[in-house]
Amino acid sequence: MTNDTNGASGYASPMVLMHWLMLILIAIVYALMELKTIAARGSDLRVNMAALHYLCGLLVFALVWVRMALRMFSRVPSIDPTPPAWQEAGAKLLHAVLYAMMIGLPLLGWFALSAKGKPVHLFVFDLPFPIEPDDALARRLKELHESIAKAGYAAIGLHAAAALFHHYVKRDNTLTRILPSRWRRSVTRGSRRVPRSSAPSASPHHK
Repeated sequence: MTNDTNGASGYASPMVLMHWLMLILIAIVYALMELKTIAARGSDLRVNMAALHYLCGLLVFALVWVRMALRMFSRVPSIDPTPPAWQEAGAKLLHAVLYAMMIGLPLLGWFALSAKGKPVHLFVFDLPFPIEPDDALARRLKELHESIAKAGYAAIGLHAAAALFHHYVKRDNTLTRILPSRWRRSVTRGSRRVPRSSAPSASPHHK
């Protein structure tokens, strides 16, 4: 079964929407992680920022499963021109790392809060406690959560750099595949190279 409403050159609209929605949520999660230090410990601002951090993390965890389901039933558009096999293998490995982080980090955060005895609010209800309170375990889980999150900067940065490299250096459709169809057509036209044969040539008699 395929879901290819945007044509052969790019991903279907649901996949495009899911990609950019999750990117926004992940950006908010990281921004809140970095900005929480501007608020005093125990202040309402810090408590609210932490709650929003947890909520966005849980939304990422929920949406990643939807995204994987969509991926199973969607056609994956090919890259044109086809990249070398080592680049495709590297891309698959990096995607696996990113998916593992989107699943693992929210779980680690949930477990760390549970071990600390703190409830995790999800809109109008609280999530259950998956593990018993344990201060030592809570510290270890929190440290692991933060270490992996910091490593995520490298993975996300590499993912973005690879997309820009393919778009501006390799000039293939790696990046445009995940753009909305209207933007995809515009970017593709704008980045299309002018063939040498069609470029105006200077005449020795032309001034």
